[in-house]
Amino acid sequence: MKLTALTSLQDISREDWDRCANPFIDRGQYDPFVSYHFLNALEKSGSASAQSGWAPYHLTLANDAEDILGVVPMYLKYHSQGEYVFDYAWADAFQRAGGRYYPKLQISIPFTPVTGRRILVADCANLKESNEDIEKQLLAGIMQVAEKLGVSSVHLTFLIEEQYKKTGELGFLQRTHNQFHWLNHQYESFDNFLAQLSAKKRKNIKRERREALSHGVEIEWLTGDEIEEQHWDAFFEFYLDTSSRKWGSPYLTRTFFSLIGETMSKDILLIMCKREGRYIAGAINFIGGDCLYGRNWGCIEHHSMLHFEVCYYQAIQFAIENGLSRVEAGAQGEHKLARGYLPSHTYSAHWIVNSSFSDAVSGFLEQERKYIDEEIDYMGSHSPFKQNL
Repeated sequence: MKLTALTSLQDISREDWDRCANPFIDRGQYDPFVSYHFLNALEKSGSASAQSGWAPYHLTLANDAEDILGVVPMYLKYHSQGEYVFDYAWADAFQRAGGRYYPKLQISIPFTPVTGRRILVADCANLKESNEDIEKQLLAGIMQVAEKLGVSSVHLTFLIEEQYKKTGELGFLQRTHNQFHWLNHQYESFDNFLAQLSAKKRKNIKRERREALSHGVEIEWLTGDEIEEQHWDAFFEFYLDTSSRKWGSPYLTRTFFSLIGETMSKDILLIMCKREGRYIAGAINFIGGDCLYGRNWGCIEHHSMLHFEVCYYQAIQFAIENGLSRVEAGAQGEHKLARGYLPSHTYSAHWIVNSSFSDAVSGFLEQERKYIDEEIDYMGSHSPFKQNL
């Protein structure tokens, strides 16, 4: 087996990468965020680069016949921004103790708090190597790379539960969080979904939807060839306005949106709002094999309840009409619970080189996991549904 580090995604063919990233598209398991097109757009646009603190350091694993069997989207990080799994307190404690926390290795999708596979293995059914063996070799290789580079730590964020458990078996520290996901119980329409809610919650949602559109706002769904550069121009203006106020510095460049528009528009749902002939707000969503992923929202006019309408209710409506099993509307947000989005665990794994510091973090994470479990149980008991589905 040969492990290779790539400082640019363009050092590997799209076919080789996607064969590992999405080996089971025919089973409805497509993940747009690990695709070559998405990650390459981040790099080519300068959104994920050494200059932005996300230096690509992707790993590939090949056999002696030079078949690429597995890949890992990995970055050398010089800060902890754009990750959505916060370790600022760890960095501060480590540096106050005289250590150097950065750079670290981050195995994730930049700026994207979406659960998925992070150790990407091709379908090896016809090869002597098993998928499980390749995953373990890649994880072992990651730790070797960390030691060779002299970084403080390795962080795998928003893992699927199966890979989360495997990292635990190899000694990685384990961390849990929660998000709010909407599940489609084979609803025939939005009204059919509403009928499952308590009367109070159903009434509130109907009121919010009326209020959102009460100032003459019109909603458009755009996907595929319907999305033009004029739409990206408008959406980028919304994105800049909102992200500048929330984070101070927008992560994504204008070029990024043009690139994904050129290469993966069929995987994109752009929900745009127009009033008096001009676009005033919008949200970008990505369409997976069985899931709609809400990502960025922005606006240049503020209208009460419009954010809820565009990001939550329109997403639910699209999922119902297109037979998608769930909607993941991004990180955080307890307010989503009243709108039909239920709490769900998310998972991350961490390997810290310094054993003393690792022990300290391990104790913290044990308590944090208990708190997250209790929080999810509590919020789940306050479901807006007539009965838990």
